Amino acid sequence: MMPFSDDELVAPAKASLGKKMYVLEQDGGGLEFLGVKNGVVYVHLIGACKGCAASGTTLKYALERQLKIDIHPEITLVNLNGGADEFARL
Repeated sequence: MMPFSDDELVAPAKASLGKKMYVLEQDGGGLEFLGVKNGVVYVHLIGACKGCAASGTTLKYALERQLKIDIHPEITLVNLNGGADEFARL
């Protein structure tokens, strides 16, 4: 169980993801931070990362791993292909 509220996780999650943005940017991609719900960080991959075959690996082993190191080992990261509209429906 996450010992933080969703609101408490927003700033640290953004900062943590920012440490690994270069991984996405070096290949012409990026991400849109959508928010946190129930301890899950939601993003929307953009640019070259959108639809990339390696995007799942990048999310899991670069971005989510950094979140786990910086914040909490139980935190997870999910890409929503529908972006902000999909996040609003959660």
